[in-house]
Amino acid sequence: MTRHLITSAIPYINGIKHLGNLVGSQLPADLYARYLRARGHEVMFICATDEHGTPAELAAKKAGQPVAVYCAEMHKTQADIAARFGLSFDHFGRSSSERNHLLTQHFAGKLAEAGLIREVSERQVYSNADRRFLPDRYIEGTCPNCGYDKARGDQCENCTKQLDPTDLINPRSAISGSTDLEIRETKHLYLRQSAMRGQLSDWIDSKTDWPILTTSIARKWLNDGEGLQDRGITRDLDWGIPVKKGDAAWPGMEGKVFYVWFDAPIEYIAATAEWADRKGQPDAAWRRWWRTDEGAGDVTYTQFMGKDNVPFHTLSFPATIMGSGEPWKLVDYIKSFNYLTYDGGQFSTSQGRGVFMDHALEILPADYWRWWLLSHAPESSDSEFTWENFQASVNKDLADVLGNFVSRITKFSRAKFGETVPEGAAWGPREAELVTALTERLGAYEGFMDAREVRKSAAELRAMWVLGNEYLQAAAPWSTIKTDPEAAAAQARMGLALIRLYAAISAPFIPFAAAAMEAVLPGIPADWPEGDLGDYLAAVQPGQAFAVPEVLFAKIADTDREGWQARFAGLRA
Repeated sequence: MTRHLITSAIPYINGIKHLGNLVGSQLPADLYARYLRARGHEVMFICATDEHGTPAELAAKKAGQPVAVYCAEMHKTQADIAARFGLSFDHFGRSSSERNHLLTQHFAGKLAEAGLIREVSERQVYSNADRRFLPDRYIEGTCPNCGYDKARGDQCENCTKQLDPTDLINPRSAISGSTDLEIRETKHLYLRQSAMRGQLSDWIDSKTDWPILTTSIARKWLNDGEGLQDRGITRDLDWGIPVKKGDAAWPGMEGKVFYVWFDAPIEYIAATAEWADRKGQPDAAWRRWWRTDEGAGDVTYTQFMGKDNVPFHTLSFPATIMGSGEPWKLVDYIKSFNYLTYDGGQFSTSQGRGVFMDHALEILPADYWRWWLLSHAPESSDSEFTWENFQASVNKDLADVLGNFVSRITKFSRAKFGETVPEGAAWGPREAELVTALTERLGAYEGFMDAREVRKSAAELRAMWVLGNEYLQAAAPWSTIKTDPEAAAAQARMGLALIRLYAAISAPFIPFAAAAMEAVLPGIPADWPEGDLGDYLAAVQPGQAFAVPEVLFAKIADTDREGWQARFAGLRA
């Protein structure tokens, strides 16, 4: 048994996330965490809500709530939806927590002691109407590139061009709509990432097993143009972590807060401390996951994220960790993902285009979405969600292959042999051949899961479901029973034993359906099949009671698909 620390990119607090957000970090992280736990490893799976910065303040203003109240309520909402999707976090924290305040200020103090923070005078937009400096996202205007009239001061959502506030045509405050703006001077703190370029480059070069997507993005930021740039870590905002050097005040930084991208990754550590607090554990319980001088040296740390988060997790957060001079655990593997697009275009939170997590659960159970998203995960390139593909995958993979197998064998066995596993003849060559094929596929499946290859793992899992169907079709116990009842009973026993196997190996992907399959044989747990697979299957003994479950997966009708496609085309209800 080894210890695994797993974190997924923490979602912004400003609303419910769409399926593209889900498959880009949290869902594959949950897949991996569930798999490792099933194999007997000790796992700490951490996530949180990212609650600081411009998006939180703007969302709270739109909701007509104080930002602290808005964040508290939205955290509960996101945690509830995550639980209903089966995301098995050990702790789902908050970046606004007291733990994160203290740790962020601690890291800032250590970086300052190491000479890795400098003060910079900047000229920024000031709104006279709002009596405050406006961060980039608080400024809206017309994009000079495409003419979109709601472009932000950091980026145009329509054409994705990176912008500066001064690039915008007819700029206005996103808070009040005022155009009474001027440029004023202010001071901010910058993390001297450029001073750590060599150390970061050597570290990234040592990660020869990382996905090409991860390392290519990191090297682009390291080497393009003038190379790795220093990055601002403070902002003129009311909501955030006050700028301090540990416990001490930071002269000249009064009224400022740390920039969200400085404090957000630190929340991975803070959330683990929050977990220990919730459990009534001492600090040693979380420090053994994060401090290499206190036991974290034997931890394997994996991060899951979309490609837009890669620069901050390969450069900025490691610079914070390394620059502190303290023995904190660095990530061992970063699994990054491309984008999931939606039905010929992009998901859009602002326009409500695409399926959001809450609405997804309104129309279908979580496992339908989990299976499609993971089996189509955007690993090597962007993936596209279409309703036609979703319908075909659910109907073929889940309903026709897995669900049909479970239904056929349980109903046949009950009709012909009652509600206990029949004995019949000993298993013969056909069963031995099945065990051999399943063993080969299981080994491949475990190898891909160990390597965090999501789509390949899904393909191997489906292939094992298919083997069961092919066995049942070839054995045809409903015909065999007419001439050889003992052979038919043995075939039924094998089919029922396969349900236990499928419950175990399917649980990382479709945990709710796996639980229903495990309940088919209530007297024997669906543990992971370690050792000889033939012995594992034979553990389902004659006389064991079994139950016929409800339909695992219902097919999606054309009328349902057409209705959903129209409903989620845009302007979220």
